[in-house]
Amino acid sequence: MHDLLLEAEVPQCKKLRLSELIDCGGAEASSDPSTPFIRSAFRDQASRLGVPVGVLSARVFAHSVQQVCVEPSHPVLLSPEQSERLSSLLVSAQRLLAHNMFSRLTFCQELWKAQNSLLLEAVWRLHTHHVVSLQELLQSHPDTEAMTTWLFRNLRFLCELIGASCPSSDTVEAMLSGLVQLLISWGFQGSSDPRRLLESEKIEKMPQVAADVLQRMLAFSLDTLDADSQTTLDHQAVSGWITVYSGRTCCGMIAADSLKSFLSHALTQILTHKPVLKVSDAIQMQKEWSFAKTPHLLIDLYCRVFVTLGPEESIGHLQEVLELQEVNWQHVLSCVSTLVVCFSEAQQLIKDWVASLMARAFESYHLDSMVTAFLIVRQATLEGPYVFPSYADWFKESFGSSHGYHSCSKKTLVFLFKFLSDLVPWEAPRHMQVHIFHPPLVPSKYHSLLTDYISLAKTRLADLKVSLENVGLYEDLSSTGDIAERESQAVQDVKKAIMVFEQTGKIPMPVLEASIFRRPYYLSHFLPALLAPRVLPEVPDSRVAFIETLKRADKIPPSSYSAYRQACATAGDKQPDNTTSGQRTETNCAERPLGLLTAALEELRALMTDPTQYSVISAQVAVVSERLNAALGHRNDDDVSLRRSKIQLSVLLPTLQSQDQGVVDLLLTAFCQNLMAACSFVPPERQSSWAVLFVRTLCGHMLLPAVLTRLCQLLRHQGPNLSAPHVLGLAALAVHLGECRSTLPEVDPGVLAPPSSLCVPDFLNSLLTCHTRDSLLFCMKFCTAAISYCLCKFSAQPSASLHNCLSPGLIQKFQFIVLRLFPEARAPCSPEHTARIPWKLLYLPSADWPRAALSLWRWSSFQELLKEEEFHLTYRDWIQLELEIQPEADALSGTERHDFHQWAIYERYLPAPSAMGGCGGDLEAACTVLVSELMDFHQRSYNHSEDSDLVLGGRTGNEDLLSRLQEMAMDLELDQGSAVPRGCSTPESHFLFRVFRGRLQALARPGSMATSLRRQQELLICKRLLLRLPPSVLVGSPQAGQPVSPNCEEFFNLVTSGLRNICCHGSVLTYDLTIHFFRGLLNVCLRSQDPALVANRTLAECQTKCPMILTSALLWWSSLEPVLCSQWKKCYQSTLPQELQRLQEARKFASNFASDSAAPAPSPAWISAAALYFATREAGRENVTTHLKRLDCEREELLITLLFFSLMGLLSSYLTQRDTAEYQKAVDICAEVLACLERRKVSWLMLFQLAETDAKLGHLLLLAPDQHTRLLPLAFYSLLSCFSDGTTVREAAFLHVAVDMYLKLVQLFVDGETRIVLPQASRSISELQDSPVQLITKARSFLLQLIPQCPRQCFSNMTELLAGRGDCDPEVSNALQQRQQAGPSFDLSQEPHLF
Repeated sequence: MHDLLLEAEVPQCKKLRLSELIDCGGAEASSDPSTPFIRSAFRDQASRLGVPVGVLSARVFAHSVQQVCVEPSHPVLLSPEQSERLSSLLVSAQRLLAHNMFSRLTFCQELWKAQNSLLLEAVWRLHTHHVVSLQELLQSHPDTEAMTTWLFRNLRFLCELIGASCPSSDTVEAMLSGLVQLLISWGFQGSSDPRRLLESEKIEKMPQVAADVLQRMLAFSLDTLDADSQTTLDHQAVSGWITVYSGRTCCGMIAADSLKSFLSHALTQILTHKPVLKVSDAIQMQKEWSFAKTPHLLIDLYCRVFVTLGPEESIGHLQEVLELQEVNWQHVLSCVSTLVVCFSEAQQLIKDWVASLMARAFESYHLDSMVTAFLIVRQATLEGPYVFPSYADWFKESFGSSHGYHSCSKKTLVFLFKFLSDLVPWEAPRHMQVHIFHPPLVPSKYHSLLTDYISLAKTRLADLKVSLENVGLYEDLSSTGDIAERESQAVQDVKKAIMVFEQTGKIPMPVLEASIFRRPYYLSHFLPALLAPRVLPEVPDSRVAFIETLKRADKIPPSSYSAYRQACATAGDKQPDNTTSGQRTETNCAERPLGLLTAALEELRALMTDPTQYSVISAQVAVVSERLNAALGHRNDDDVSLRRSKIQLSVLLPTLQSQDQGVVDLLLTAFCQNLMAACSFVPPERQSSWAVLFVRTLCGHMLLPAVLTRLCQLLRHQGPNLSAPHVLGLAALAVHLGECRSTLPEVDPGVLAPPSSLCVPDFLNSLLTCHTRDSLLFCMKFCTAAISYCLCKFSAQPSASLHNCLSPGLIQKFQFIVLRLFPEARAPCSPEHTARIPWKLLYLPSADWPRAALSLWRWSSFQELLKEEEFHLTYRDWIQLELEIQPEADALSGTERHDFHQWAIYERYLPAPSAMGGCGGDLEAACTVLVSELMDFHQRSYNHSEDSDLVLGGRTGNEDLLSRLQEMAMDLELDQGSAVPRGCSTPESHFLFRVFRGRLQALARPGSMATSLRRQQELLICKRLLLRLPPSVLVGSPQAGQPVSPNCEEFFNLVTSGLRNICCHGSVLTYDLTIHFFRGLLNVCLRSQDPALVANRTLAECQTKCPMILTSALLWWSSLEPVLCSQWKKCYQSTLPQELQRLQEARKFASNFASDSAAPAPSPAWISAAALYFATREAGRENVTTHLKRLDCEREELLITLLFFSLMGLLSSYLTQRDTAEYQKAVDICAEVLACLERRKVSWLMLFQLAETDAKLGHLLLLAPDQHTRLLPLAFYSLLSCFSDGTTVREAAFLHVAVDMYLKLVQLFVDGETRIVLPQASRSISELQDSPVQLITKARSFLLQLIPQCPRQCFSNMTELLAGRGDCDPEVSNALQQRQQAGPSFDLSQEPHLF
């Protein structure tokens, strides 16, 4: 009959879809040609056999189903052929049922007779096709135990398929989900549902069966996980079964009470599964039960249960189980770890629970509560300080004060120390160290309780061979790991000590303390680790410097140091043999941990693509953290203080070790891929907390400096080459690093650092440059991504998120770039009132960056945020960013750049109020800020460039901004009101000089050589800016029509106080600045009623206030005269003004000085002397004597000032070191002038004792740079041979001057200033000049010979001269003092014989 049935049905089944067969009703059945035939056949056969037709059809169908399940291809699934055959049977059975010709009870009984061959899928399809329900089928089984075993076995097979990801996954998942829903509904019925109660009466044994099957499956899972086998089919089955413990599996199909009852029962079973471990076992083993060491599937199981129950209910259930039942401590404590790691709200709940346990323990002296509290606290502290306070902190907080739990009475103290003493045999050494170093606060009268415990703990530590005296210098007692070997800890201490030494340059305080108070550890462990033999580098590194510093401080025994140096000397011979094998070993050791880390990261990425797996992401991040520790060889218990110390990086040349770079690249790549995977499903604000957990993992390791270094390489040096996913990922990473800024150390970026170090968000912002088109576009992408992600991720608090996560500078750069690159952004337009940020534009396959940037810019909420003061892109900020642009690589053309500058200055910032970062309509204020920022920029350019001789505007985009400054200065010039306020007789000082004055005054204080060089750089920038602005800036603008002299005071002060010290020729300004001044003077004369009078008054004022202008004019007269004469005659048709004629005559006098027809020297004499010196210097060396032959006829004043200019020229030749002939000519000029003075017996010593108060020659100091004045002792003794036999030596004042010059010369040498005299001089010049030491030696010899032969009156003021300086040369001082005290009979008649 069953063959006939199959034969009749198969053709028809092939024509019908599964849905049609399932949905066939009784009406449709009658239309099938085979249906009447089957019914008729069954009636006839039943009549012949004498049995009911329903019983017969049920037996036939049962046998047919059994035949279908014969020779299965899988333990639970049907093959395609079997499935097709079963489908035809199901259709026929449904039709028979419709005509009451099918007995379900008989069918069930017949099926169970072939139980071993019955496939679960067949049973499930009978249930889903309503042929016979699973309840009826199971209820009809005669043996409950056998039926339970059959169902358990088939569920295992089914879960294996889910764990193995079989092709029929949809069918398998539907079967498992449906079966579990039925089992839960049977086994955990809600008593409030009357329908459930009625069904329960019908199937009384089903609750017991269902609960038994679910318990067996969970017990099987726990046993498999305890076995720790990850490759067996059992492990696959467990992986599949754990998926049922979530609300999603049973959502909508099971009453909430039933689901919670099931999960609570499961949690109880987990906590009480095989409670074989004692409390003492838990105390010893709990460090192996941390979150990272707990099986991943068990963590997944915990998380699924906790998500549905909630942390509060889960912890409450945990408390209840612990109070009433014996528990599996491994499961209990790993459950606690999972709660504190994966559920942030659970951390406080755990703390509250512990507090209640402690209170209960000390109130009722309940030992179980005490044990539970300590185990839970220690378990939570295993997860690190970012999750739970350290054990040391908790112990100090609980017992370290008078408010501790133990402070109530003596009984509580006895209870505490009895408990701690009982723990000692099983206690970890780390915990005993905490108890000893941070003991409970005990009243003095009960102090014996504490000492007894400490003695016991120390004895136990001694038995464990753990010495308290040998605790590492930087060892963290709060760590939960094992105590490291002394040698291993010493190596860690050495590394950390060297790190601190690098940052401070001083011996770390823990090292100093250990060398005094902890000498056993210092001598036996720390020093051997520090002095480990190695091949010393050619350039001493930090380790070498640290060792040498310790040696100088007598912190290293001489014998140890000698042995170390000897071992290092021989280490080179052994190094090559060991290098290759060592590297190979290191590589092999690193491959496995790195591979495990890669696998963990891939598993995390897989979870990102499945939104249903978010509950286990935190568990996987913890696995990544553990694998990261292994890959780096770092311990996560590194000293917290070092983790918070300043990170030093080299921004210009960031380098990483290959191992660190490999790990960091792996992590950064994983972060970017995870972000893209997560964003493909949900936007950032709906994602889990995976990103912040990932970043906290990075921040919790010593890898953070390597991560920041790699970010420096990527963002600063490789940014334009990054793809869109990389940009998005790194931008999101920057946001989350900013979110953790309070826990991160500051960063010192090296040469690019401002005076103070940077927080991490500001450091990341400093890596974004805007120099070129490529870097500008990359900066736009990164800023757009970072701001959009931040506002999207923290959409509830956009303002707070920008403040907390991003640097204000990054937001300012975004404004700068958008306004610069997109002209449409400059025009005022109505903001877009969209509810969300255009985040989707960024993570599409082809990111539309310009559109995304403009959408963000126009977003109304973002524009509101930009109104906050911290986010203003001020005028000063705009200038700083614009100055960084390199015009040759700019994204804008020259015309576009000009238009942008005009718009920014005149339309945006000039009219904007100062409170909004503008200039409030004040053009002079705008010029002042621009000048100040130009000078700051060029100081930075000097500091960061190898070529310190930069040309203003030559390297970057400031050339265009200088043009804007010129335009703005001209606008100010045309504004007569700003030049001379109405009612004022004297014009106000120019804004440019006010800027110069303020900046130079800040550098005027005496300081280091660096400050002096910075001041020189500042002066060079001042000079170059003066040359770029109209010449009228130098001389001011008097009121039109008034014959008053222009206001040159500011320029005169700048020359005498600053520019004088950067002269290239000693006593003159450069030609460009000189001609610039005279052009300005001529322009002022043009606007004056009496031009000649204005010119004469101005130049006459120069003689007393700024004589260097006149000496400069004399030097450059050959080039200056044609310009002045042409301009003057063109405007006034008259001869030059008198003061200019004076310069003309002085120059003519100097040119004709050697001829017999030379005119007398015009006055003043110093001008004629300057002209004569310049003319003589222009003559050849062989003509110097000829040119100066008429000196004997000149006035003494001219000769004295000529010698002054000659000395300045000699010193200039010393400093410049350009050519031998130049130097020798300077010597010849000085010799000729000195010879003339000697012949005429004119004293010249006053030149070496000049003072500004000297009415006759004091003005000469205004002609000499300060450096030349300081180096006069060098010139004095360089000319020793020129005057040693002259009459001047016999002057009474000569000894005083010679001693003074000698003492100053020695002081110059001590101060190091004589080093600049011979900086890399050519060999020929070096042969002509004496070195500083040789010169001092010669001067000293000269003085020692001179002193005995000088009359006594020469020593009258010697005591005052030597006051405070006698220690410079004790021998010379002694000779002077002895000669001063010599008797009157000393013979003075003998001529001094000096050589």
